[in-house]
This record gives sequence, structure tokens and C-alpha cells, in this order.
Amino acid sequence: MNHKNYKIILGSASLGRKKVLEDLGYKFDVLISDIDERAIRDSNPKKLTSKLANAKALVLLEKIKFPALLVTADQVVYWNGIIREKPQSPQEARDFLNSYEKFPAETVNTVVVTDTETGRKVEASDSAKIYFKKIPNQIIEKLISKGDIFQQAGGFSIWDPLVKPYIKNIEGEEESIIGLPTKITKKLLDQFNT
Repeated sequence: MNHKNYKIILGSASLGRKKVLEDLGYKFDVLISDIDERAIRDSNPKKLTSKLANAKALVLLEKIKFPALLVTADQVVYWNGIIREKPQSPQEARDFLNSYEKFPAETVNTVVVTDTETGRKVEASDSAKIYFKKIPNQIIEKLISKGDIFQQAGGFSIWDPLVKPYIKNIEGEEESIIGLPTKITKKLLDQFNT
């Protein structure tokens, strides 16, 4: 895929986002932005993910001194009118996972693609809903012990074999739940095709 013969940079440490971009057929490098996500706030999940994805891009633009397309993204889980990010403690993770049988978890994502040479930036947002069955306490404790959930918005990954049996239904794109919606990511990158 020719995107002005520019290198593509994924500005994320997320293995899920990396896999989605690989599955789309892109060759890319990874750079990790180090921002304090909790310092950026908004009560609207779409606005919050936009602010965070743009903040990640801004930090990484200072490090990239060559023509590239920088892909940054952010995700939160919106549950019953409450924004949930990565759980900060085992108790918060328990509270999150115990609550998902009551109301669906909606993942809200914003993807930003920035041309590092011109500064041109495009962005789009997407969401998906996950309906859960009750997750047993012993499964929740295993998830907490593994520790991965502390790196995941809302404290879960639909790829986790411990979580999968407790998913009733998904509305929307699975990749959106993973953190990098394929349709909008491809559409944004294609805007830089020559």
C-alpha cells in the first residue's frame, strides 16, 4: 500500500492495535507516547478519546524527524453513563468486571492520522457494544492475577480466553473493541494516498 511512500508509525504500545494494523496489511514501526492520560479530562467519551489521541500525536511529533504517517488512538469504555479507563487497582477491576452483566460496555475510540511532514491531521471515532454474562468471581481473580487487565480500557480484552465465554453478544466491529477500528483506520490512511 503506497501512502506517499511514507513510513507508517503506530503511536501505541497496544498489542491489539499492532495486530489490527498488521492484519490490515500495513508495514509500520512502533513508537510509544508517554503522556499522563489522567491529566486530560472530558465528560464526553468521544471528546475525551479525541483529546487523548491528539495529545499522543503531539508528543510523538516532537520525536519524529522524517516524513511519516503517524497513527495514534485512544479508547475508553462507556458504561451506564460513566467513562471507564484502565483500572487503577484490583478492587476497581473487580467492580468493573462485576458490573458488566447489568449494562453493556461500550468501547469508544478515536483514531488520528497525522502527516509528520505537513502537519495535516485527520481523525474519526467509532464505538461498539459488548454484552456480558455474569463473570464468576474466580475468573475475575484469575484476570486480576494475570495483570493484563490493568493495561486495558474497562479492564477487559475480548481476546482473553478467560473473558470470551462470558461475552453474550457484540454490536459493532471487533477491532473497535480491541482499540483500532479497521474501517476508519483504513479510511483515514487512504486519505493520504497519492
